[in-house]
Amino acid sequence: MSEIKETTKTVVVEQVAAQKHAGGKRSSLEKVSTLGGFVAGGIAACGAVTFTNPIELVKTRMQLQGELHKKASSEVLLYKNPFQAFGLIYKNEGIRGLQQGLLCGYFYQMGLNGCRLGLYEPSRYLLTSIFSPSSLTEGGRVPQNLFINVSSGFISGSAGAILGSPFFLIKTRMQSYSKAGSEAAHHVGQQTYYKGVWDGLSKVYKAEGIKGLYRGVDAAVLRTGAGSSAQLPVYTYTKNFLLKNNIAEDNSLKMHFISSSTAGLGVAIVMNPWDVILTRLYNQKGNLYKGPIDCFQKTIRTEGPAALYKGFWAQLFRIGPHSILTLMFMEQCMKVMVQVESKLRA
Repeated sequence: MSEIKETTKTVVVEQVAAQKHAGGKRSSLEKVSTLGGFVAGGIAACGAVTFTNPIELVKTRMQLQGELHKKASSEVLLYKNPFQAFGLIYKNEGIRGLQQGLLCGYFYQMGLNGCRLGLYEPSRYLLTSIFSPSSLTEGGRVPQNLFINVSSGFISGSAGAILGSPFFLIKTRMQSYSKAGSEAAHHVGQQTYYKGVWDGLSKVYKAEGIKGLYRGVDAAVLRTGAGSSAQLPVYTYTKNFLLKNNIAEDNSLKMHFISSSTAGLGVAIVMNPWDVILTRLYNQKGNLYKGPIDCFQKTIRTEGPAALYKGFWAQLFRIGPHSILTLMFMEQCMKVMVQVESKLRA
């Protein structure tokens, strides 16, 4: 493991050391450890979720409305679109209502993105050493390979999903709960009230034990693995394409914005069906669903295939800015982490 750690490159190093650097020279950014990548990725994601938590809450409620009810007309839906939903929640519950579950979101993001961003490059190195060892050179960069990039994204994302699963469960239930009683009347999910993160974790543990805290973790792996498989590879290839074709300058705001936006769109398309399933599994009381496959079947049977894309626009409005902010913050956090680790090694 120490060998993997020593030869690991960060996403930043891999991306910033672009083709235009003559003779394959590495950028001024050197290396960052797996732990450093974990910390930097988690901090970057926490910064992003501070801004995107309200739209995450909107998405959650839109995915839950009409749960296992026959297709309803738009006139009887409480939330008709992300903008109307945002305004209605703000009117009824204020800023605090829109930021429900934020602290829980911080814990979740540290676990999820710490693994997803911190373990992505170690996973790439390990898989490359197994499937294409001849392509690795001493002190050189790990070559790009679509299969390995996607697999690495799935592995690192799945690890993050497992680590952060209990926090996502509590966050989902906190965000689905509304002090305005009209939501329950419109079938916006099963309502569960928690005073905060630790109250939620404590209540679930007392009632269901460790198994309860990891209820729906299989769906979490599918959701996050699918999203991670799309996000970093799409971001990396878009960035390399922009550099190769001189569309944007290396490490410029334009390059990060276009690459992050493209990655966000890819994630939203791939992940939304699994996100709907996960939200419903986490929010359920009792055993409404036996697992992700059962939830998938019941949702389609009762509400139709389109139900798997409930909250898609809210998802896109969330994942787009979240991807942009996370990956842009990550670039800066990685630079700081490289400086910190360089001083510690000195």
